[in-house]
Formats: sequence, C-alpha cells, structure tokens
Amino acid sequence: MIAYLTERTRIIDETLDRLLPPATTSPATLHEAMRYSLFAGGKRLRPALCLAASEACGGSVEAALPMAAAVECLHTYTLIHDDLPCMDDDDFRRGRPTCHKVYGEGVAVLAGDGLLTLAFEILSGACPTARHGTADFVRELAVASGSRHLIGGQVMDLEGEGRPTTAEQLKFIHESKTAALLTASLRLGALAGNATAEQLEAVGSFGYALGLAFQVIDDILDVTQSSEKLGKSAGKDVAAQKATYPALFGLETSRAEAARLTREALDALQIFDGADARLGDIARYLLDREY
Repeated sequence: MIAYLTERTRIIDETLDRLLPPATTSPATLHEAMRYSLFAGGKRLRPALCLAASEACGGSVEAALPMAAAVECLHTYTLIHDDLPCMDDDDFRRGRPTCHKVYGEGVAVLAGDGLLTLAFEILSGACPTARHGTADFVRELAVASGSRHLIGGQVMDLEGEGRPTTAEQLKFIHESKTAALLTASLRLGALAGNATAEQLEAVGSFGYALGLAFQVIDDILDVTQSSEKLGKSAGKDVAAQKATYPALFGLETSRAEAARLTREALDALQIFDGADARLGDIARYLLDREY
C-alpha cells in the first residue's frame, strides 16, 4: 500500500506542478507561498482516494486527475488557514514551519485564498462524463467546503475550545471538518468515473465512515505520538482544550470506535464485487497508521 500511495503521490504532484502558476509568476511572493504549502509533503490521501474511486467505478486515473488536484488545493488551503494564530495557532505543518511563519499572516491568508479559488478553476476545466457534468463537479466540492460543512465545522471547533462538549457535538465537528471533504474527494472520483447512482451512494457511505474513522485516529495520534512523528505539533488539542474522542471516551474506546467505523466503511463497498480493492486497502492502512 505504501508503494501504491507513493506512486499516486508522484502522479498527483506532477499534475499539481503543471496546474499551479510558476513561483516566478507575479506576485511572486504569493505563488511561492502557495507552492511552499502545497508541496510541503503530506500523504495526498484525499486525491489518492479520488483516483481509486474513479477506478472502482470503471473510470481512469487520467479522467480523475483534475478532481484530485482540486481536492488537494482546497485541502491545503484549509491547513494554511487552520494553522493561523486566529485559528489553531500552529508553528509546524508537514514537518516544517507553517506558511504564516515563513511568509507572514497576510500572505498566508491570501495563499490559502489562492488555492481555494484555483481548486474551482481546475474543476471547471474537467471533462464531463455521460452522466455527470461540470456543474456536478463544482457543486460537490463547494457544498462540502462551505458553511454547512467544512467551514461550519471549524466554527464549531473554535467555539468548543475550553467548553464541555457532547458526543453529538463532537460528531458534528468531525463530520463537517473531516468526513465531508474526504467524502467529496471520493464522490468526485466516482463522478469522473461516470458512476451510477448506486455506485455514487456506496462511495459516499464509504467516505463518511472512513472520514470519521480517520479523525478518531488523528485524535488518538495527537496524544500518543511525538511532533517529529506527526510532522506537526503533538498535544495541541489537549493544550487548547479541544473536543476529541480520547478526551470524551478514552483511548481504548476511541480505538474500538475507529475499528468499528472502518468495518462500516468496508461494508459499504460490497456492491463493487472486487473492483474496490484499492479503496479497501487504503481504509485498512489508515486504521493502522502511526502518523
């Protein structure tokens, strides 16, 4: 699985390098900052899932590359903004100083904005399929990243710091901040693969459960791994008194919940009759990850 993800990362990075303005494009500072954060490393999980979903639905990697690139641009924008002093106030991301530590807060905000808007520019140029058009692609990513999901989840996350949080509120934060974009990544790949309605629903169910499992594991790793291992500041959630699964339920119950959600995700793939092998492998790999 590591070899598969490494190869997918290479393809995705080549695509991103081609689609982003060169660092010398005026204003150079802005484009340097966009590239600094986008090419800082990272697992490229969301675009890899996007490509795998296209293949599971009978599509090609090439058809899904614009969707994969758009997803990674948008995801990196969220990381840049999450790390800002007014948000999570983090000095490190993907093993090196965060964008605002290198370029200043103003440029970091605008670099995130640049990647956000570029994501939709890329989607607008993706080739439609027999069942799905450009408007479907754009709407999928726009809804997932808007005020009712990703941005709304970030607001709830900020408002929950230092306050008692219920299990229902915690689930909403994780559904919105993590599961929504991960699900959209998979659904975009399925759209690129000309998915049927049944395939699209199955991929969405898989993404929802996998997204929640991924965040539960992230919460666990924040309190069990070092900053060096994670490539970001460990223990930040505890220090900020954020709502997390370990904080509410403890580590062992959280691990059991991550395993349950992974099984739920895998069950959603049964309609693919083996064509989903890569998606299943990624889900199992994520359950056992250490960073």
